[in-house]
Amino acid sequence: PGLRVAREFDFERTANARTMSAVYCVDWRADGFSNLSTLSDEAACLKTYLDERFAANALNSTMNAGNITMNADSIAANLAAATEQFDVHVNAGDTQFLLTSAYLVFFMQAGFAMLCAGSVRSKNTKNILIKNVLDACVGAVAWFLFGYGFAYGTTDGTKPNSFIGSGNFAMKGMESAGDVAGFLFQWAFSAAAATIVSGSVAERTRFEAYLGYSFFLTAFVYPCVVHWGWSAEGWLGPWRENGAKLLGTGMLDFAGSGIVHMVGGCAGLMGAWVVGPRTGRFAPDGRVNPMPGHSAPLVVMGTFILWVGWYGFNPGSQLGLVAASSPRVIARTAVTTTLAAAGGGFSAMALNYYLYHVWDLIAVCNGALAGLVSITAGCSTTEPWAALICGMLGAVVIHFASKLLLKLKIDDPLEAAPMHGFCGAFGVLWVGFMAKKDYVAEVFEVDGAGVFYGGNGKLLGAQICGIVVIAAWTCSMLGAFFMLMKKMNLLRTTVEEETLGLDESKHGGSAYAMELVKPVPVE
Repeated sequence: PGLRVAREFDFERTANARTMSAVYCVDWRADGFSNLSTLSDEAACLKTYLDERFAANALNSTMNAGNITMNADSIAANLAAATEQFDVHVNAGDTQFLLTSAYLVFFMQAGFAMLCAGSVRSKNTKNILIKNVLDACVGAVAWFLFGYGFAYGTTDGTKPNSFIGSGNFAMKGMESAGDVAGFLFQWAFSAAAATIVSGSVAERTRFEAYLGYSFFLTAFVYPCVVHWGWSAEGWLGPWRENGAKLLGTGMLDFAGSGIVHMVGGCAGLMGAWVVGPRTGRFAPDGRVNPMPGHSAPLVVMGTFILWVGWYGFNPGSQLGLVAASSPRVIARTAVTTTLAAAGGGFSAMALNYYLYHVWDLIAVCNGALAGLVSITAGCSTTEPWAALICGMLGAVVIHFASKLLLKLKIDDPLEAAPMHGFCGAFGVLWVGFMAKKDYVAEVFEVDGAGVFYGGNGKLLGAQICGIVVIAAWTCSMLGAFFMLMKKMNLLRTTVEEETLGLDESKHGGSAYAMELVKPVPVE
């Protein structure tokens, strides 16, 4: 009977079919199954065996379920740790990208210095260079104490302000790597905005007035515009979270044609107008007397350094590298930046040769920079072929804007106001016509497009509004400041100092040691 049961129910099959379980290890014939009263027949034996087997299986199932639960908990813990580690690497990658971009933007200060030095007369080289150096120094202090707080600062429990920031002064409460890197990146931008003005007021402005202007612009005027256009609370930009966006899109200025360059250019325009032209620049009969810079090599070097720095300025404005769309946006931005500069240089060369039959090196450099300024607002939303056209048109804008200022007898030695103010405004306007819908959605996450890409005109209206407001704000603030300096006789140097040269009269001597050395006789 035991053998039959074991085979029928596929129990453990030993050679002599002794066992149905560990408990009932008996040979029914040999050991006398009938002596076990509780197992008097096959049915009782089978029932007891099955009960024990089911109990054992249930225990094993419970243990397996516990193991599965423990494994699931372990997997969840490992996934959480891996996710946290991934986030750390993502933040580190974005932070490093932002810092590297900040270094490139700050390196543009060297480009501004070389461009300015080469564009002025040699007797004023030290003066323009020390202003460039102190733009970085004064700007860093002003941005640290007030500028960043007015631009991006927030205070817990305080209602968001659409006009100006209200916290994080002197970096209070800023601890994360991303926030600190963002501070440095934005300071480099503020220094660029301040340096633009040095070219407009070069060769005749007092040093004290320039220091005051640099602090005022970096600490208050420029930060307010940044808050409007780039913060999450600003009324003008596409990032607003505390209210409706202007005309549904906000003004789109990816890297600062308006927010950075227009502010610097308009400030320079007001400075050049209020301080007046250089002595002898305009003849009594209205003719313009040329006063060329003293070093074309320095101008070319400055142009190339600025061009390189623009790869931090424009692509770096994506503010991160690791997000899914960021590499595509950054690469496209670098390409449009390059093509706009190339188009601007080529267009300026052709235009000047057509008008004057001269292959003008300085015009080519200014044209390339004008192209860079023009594409800065739309570098992420413009197709590459259109960026080439944008740069070419930017060179035309700077040429005729410079002619306009000379007609108005406004003397701008470096054409900084035409380059940054007028071309900056053109760059903002360009977005209203030529922003591609898909690119706008990808970069700004708003529904808008340029007029030539099927837009309904609202984006163009927002761009025009931004141009008007930025120009009005900057011109009124800096115009009042320069007027006050002029009223206090702190703005302009004397005619004698200007004629001698500011290097000799203010900075201890010429920038160039040109003394003749008596040759040593050779025996």
